[in-house]
Amino acid sequence: MDTDRRQAARRVSRAAFIGTAIEWYDFFLYGTAAALVFNKQFFPAMDPVAGSIASFGTMTVGFLARPLGGIVFGHFGDRIGRRNTLVASLLIMGIGTTLIGVLPTYSSIGVWAAVLLVVMRIAQGIGLGGELGGAVVLTMEHAPKGRRGLFGAFPMMGTPAGMLCANAVFLGTSSLLGEQAFMAWGWRVPFLLSIVLVAVGLYLRLRIEESPDYADLVERRKPVKLPIAVVLRDHWREVLHTIGVIIGNSALAYIFMVYILGYGQSAAGLSRTFLLTCVIGGAAVWLVTAPLWAHLGDKAGLRAVFTWGSVVLLAGALAILPVINTGNTTLIAVFMLVMGAVLAMTHAPQGTLTASFFPVAIRYSGTSVAYQLASLLGGGITPLVAASLFASSGTSLSITAYLAVVTFISLVAALVIPRNDAERLGDQPVTADIAK
Repeated sequence: MDTDRRQAARRVSRAAFIGTAIEWYDFFLYGTAAALVFNKQFFPAMDPVAGSIASFGTMTVGFLARPLGGIVFGHFGDRIGRRNTLVASLLIMGIGTTLIGVLPTYSSIGVWAAVLLVVMRIAQGIGLGGELGGAVVLTMEHAPKGRRGLFGAFPMMGTPAGMLCANAVFLGTSSLLGEQAFMAWGWRVPFLLSIVLVAVGLYLRLRIEESPDYADLVERRKPVKLPIAVVLRDHWREVLHTIGVIIGNSALAYIFMVYILGYGQSAAGLSRTFLLTCVIGGAAVWLVTAPLWAHLGDKAGLRAVFTWGSVVLLAGALAILPVINTGNTTLIAVFMLVMGAVLAMTHAPQGTLTASFFPVAIRYSGTSVAYQLASLLGGGITPLVAASLFASSGTSLSITAYLAVVTFISLVAALVIPRNDAERLGDQPVTADIAK
């Protein structure tokens, strides 16, 4: 029985990693395109700064839709099961991304191009809103005893993997086609490739089993009728705590992944190819180091790893834009590689850490809604806030101050995680049902 569970856990972890990587590939394609392409293709009538703000604004719309996706998919994940719900989220995300690849631009249909872009971004947000929380829950609930930190990190690793693929495809496409062809039509290719990746993800997800902890719960009692109501009524403190835990990593990650692609070109005169290469390198380090931090969390405690990671994250927030401002390509390249490991230190353990705040009966809903609200308040608004602060102040110091505040909030949230809760994370009896 233990051998069967370990084999099932490995299948689920592989499917969760590949599925979340595909969904994040889709989502990050938009972020990269927002920084490099959409301001010219969908908002050409605006000056460059205003066009960038409008482009990042459409990206933020996707984050506004993510909590809605968390509520909808969380409801069905707690009512009918984790696996089938994750299949639906992957389909919605893939269809929305593929359609972006065939959208007409401003030169063809004027402002309606931007309207259609926003609609597709909303579809992406709804799909992703039910993805990561559910994937973490399914993987963690399949995990062997004492290894929930490591197994729960596999869906989290989909974030740097998706970013790595999205930026690599953008870089490869732009390099092969050249600037003119890439801006004219080549930017569509990465979006159209999504349909192939989604087919692979669906194949893997349809072959995995339902969470044994959820199956056990259903045998003992009927699922909660309205999970989100229970979350908001009885577990709102856990929701707020989860937001505090996640918000710092989310904000700095989107500066690292998205904002500096445009900022580095305009403020420091760096090339797009160099910046994309730095982000790809940082994502690779993030991906490789994530399981190491998660494994350490299983041994030394997720709270300890996350708390020390939050300290280093704060230091990274203070340094990232000053380093970019130097224009020193060697310094920037090394710093971006280090930042990959820094982001992994807080990102890898946070899935299991926060999912364990919620009982199994409402875990999909609680984890998804809290995570998506944190992502909206952290990553979703950060590129837009950063662009607006820079436009109004003319200096990156205001952005650095903003990042310092947000990452400090996460450090405080880590410090107030009760030690007894932290010690049982990864081994708590997930079948315990305290939801009403």
